[in-house]
Amino acid sequence: MYGRSGPERVSGMNILMLGGSSFLGRAYVSDALARGHRVTTFNRGITGPDRPGVEAVHGDRTRPEDLARLVDGRSWDAVVDTSGQQPHAVAAAARALRGRAGHYSFVSSVHAFSDWPGKPVDETSATFDCPADTPPDQPPANALKAGCERAVTENFGDDSTLLNCGLLIGPHENVGRLLWWLERIARGGQVILPGDPDRAMQLIDARDFAAFGLGLLEQGRTGRYITTGPAGGTTMGGFLRACAEATGSDAEFVPVDDEVLLAAEVAPWTELPLWTPGQPDWAGIWQADTTRGREAGLRNRPVEETVRDTWAWLGRRGPRDTPYTQGGTPLGIPEEKERMLLAHAAGAPGTDGSA
Repeated sequence: MYGRSGPERVSGMNILMLGGSSFLGRAYVSDALARGHRVTTFNRGITGPDRPGVEAVHGDRTRPEDLARLVDGRSWDAVVDTSGQQPHAVAAAARALRGRAGHYSFVSSVHAFSDWPGKPVDETSATFDCPADTPPDQPPANALKAGCERAVTENFGDDSTLLNCGLLIGPHENVGRLLWWLERIARGGQVILPGDPDRAMQLIDARDFAAFGLGLLEQGRTGRYITTGPAGGTTMGGFLRACAEATGSDAEFVPVDDEVLLAAEVAPWTELPLWTPGQPDWAGIWQADTTRGREAGLRNRPVEETVRDTWAWLGRRGPRDTPYTQGGTPLGIPEEKERMLLAHAAGAPGTDGSA
């Protein structure tokens, strides 16, 4: 069993995945099986098919009878929760699994830190004051992740790991930030290069996240880890160039300053995905300190590799019928607004179109 002194074996663990069929959970399951671990998945059976090789249990963590059916006659060395969003639901699962699992690894987010994205954060940064017993079905909010964390630690204490996730990209992405850019750049023509092309970014491939999380389990490590890409691992210009190279596009990148975008009421982060203006409210968004994670084995593949692999997967998946959205907000700039901004840039002196 998994304990505070670490697992007895680094392979052959019995792992419960809460989630396991979509994006990060899928990456965890694939890597865990490849490492020789036994995997049980627990999800509603809605977002994706069960991965071959797992014991799949379908159910809803908000239903006590489903949790009771999950734990009946089963126990695990560790549970990995990639899908917890509501503190009340995470608390219910953690209570049901206490005594049935030796360890609880929870995928949280940098959103849990109360100073982010305005300030840089590390593992000692304050989190939002959100209780574990927050009533169910709350509207999406950053503070909820902090409440989910408390639900885990109140039930598993030192036998828990919190992984504060940064911006995830990669094959099987289920939000669409990278996917929107790939598809837009693949269409060619003039494409907006938003803001400062040298603005540093932190991005992490879901496969690298999963590898790190499983490595922590195998090493018996606990506590909190900020889990994202290295500071300055890429830039906005470098990211867009990688998209152009992966798609073979002849797109012409047209720089458009932050001030112009804001004056045109372009919504940061969503209308031009991942773009953030150089303003105080966004000053720390790409400055999460990953030192502790790197000392524990966090490694990131080049962004160019992730972008290439994602484009190859998109080719296999094919076009999507519905727009990409984040929390119900459509991703991507309307064509008319894009044309207006490009026309404005064409009349601006000193625009050379380079990324």
